[in-house]
Amino acid sequence: MNLTLRILYTLVWHLALPLIGLRLLWRARRQPEYLQHVGERFGRYPDRVAGPVIWLHAVSVGETRAAAPLIHALLAAHPDCRLLLTHMTPTGRATGVELFGALSPRVRSVYLPYDLPWAMQRFLKHFRPRLGILMETELWPNLIEACHQRHIPLALVNGRLSERSARGYARIGTLARDAFAHLSAIGAQTEADAQRMTALGARYLSVTGNIKFDIAPPPAMDALGATFRNRIGPRQILLAASTREGEEEPLLEAFARLAGPEVLLLLVPRHPQRFGEVERLVQRCGLTLQLRSQAVPVMADTRVWLGDSMGEMHAYYGAAHVALIGGSWKELGGQNPIEACQMGCPVIVGPHTFNFKAVCEQAIEAGAALRAGAIEEGLKQALLLLDTPTRRASMGAAGREFAQSHRGATARTVTLLMPLYRGSHPQPGQ
Repeated sequence: MNLTLRILYTLVWHLALPLIGLRLLWRARRQPEYLQHVGERFGRYPDRVAGPVIWLHAVSVGETRAAAPLIHALLAAHPDCRLLLTHMTPTGRATGVELFGALSPRVRSVYLPYDLPWAMQRFLKHFRPRLGILMETELWPNLIEACHQRHIPLALVNGRLSERSARGYARIGTLARDAFAHLSAIGAQTEADAQRMTALGARYLSVTGNIKFDIAPPPAMDALGATFRNRIGPRQILLAASTREGEEEPLLEAFARLAGPEVLLLLVPRHPQRFGEVERLVQRCGLTLQLRSQAVPVMADTRVWLGDSMGEMHAYYGAAHVALIGGSWKELGGQNPIEACQMGCPVIVGPHTFNFKAVCEQAIEAGAALRAGAIEEGLKQALLLLDTPTRRASMGAAGREFAQSHRGATARTVTLLMPLYRGSHPQPGQ
């Protein structure tokens, strides 16, 4: 890896250390958990993991949930190993404990250090992983170089790289190219992702598909979705899923003007630290509100039901008649529509879906989703679908078929990783 560029990159990290401490304090105002386990962010851990270790890095909630089928498959394929799961956010770590805590001590969740050479070396020396796996688009030059120096195979799986991200990596030139080139294997979601990565220097690359299609909706989520519908009653349910800052206010204003009392808005913000902020926003808009956490029947005059819970998105989709996908109405890249399709919920996405371009376009082509240019237009389309049950049912069925037809990425990814665990290296194109 280009030594001069990496030295400059590392120098920037060291100069930023005081700001990192301030950022942790700032974020702890909303999430006190940011001040827990701080030593781990610099490579200090209280104890080791016994036995052979497979290490998988999943930054936050989305990546952690996406990794679930792969984690279960790896544990089944390698019964002698332990799985170390690393994160960067408290919500990601909490999700890891929620999903895999019952598998302790075979699965353990910790923070990955910041990308400082000494912290990464300390991390790798402490846990001595036999194989490292990065989920989706996590490229840390010092981490990759440290694995290369220690001869630890490092793979990128479920890899996706938007056109925007590819342009960003291209701007840092050799540093990004060397990082891609030093990966032992890459499993890309689509051919387009693979082409963009190849242009940035990736060598050992295969198209394995999207592991998120292999996440089976838990049976308990079907039951919980039915509970939600019973709690709400006969009204039509419009879900605004994984909304981001700047999206809720125009949606609420349009909903107040355009939707009748027979429609309930089920509003689920993407980040739990914003639940209180969104609750206050609904109240300022003059709409009657109840919280999911209250666990009581939804009153007939309630206009907005705030989904202030984690890990229940499948149930929300199961309860809803139509869903607007958040993150796509501002230039934030959107969210994944796969869960909605699995649950047979028709989807409407906004204009900004660059983080999930392929899957959104495929869902639209399959007849499972629609695209709208602005959030008010999306709301109008949703209200029209609520009044058109035949079309709504057709879109829901198309979504289930679409989700089912794209399964299988987990098995292909395990096949890609098997030679690395055994100590052999894949050839380009395998």
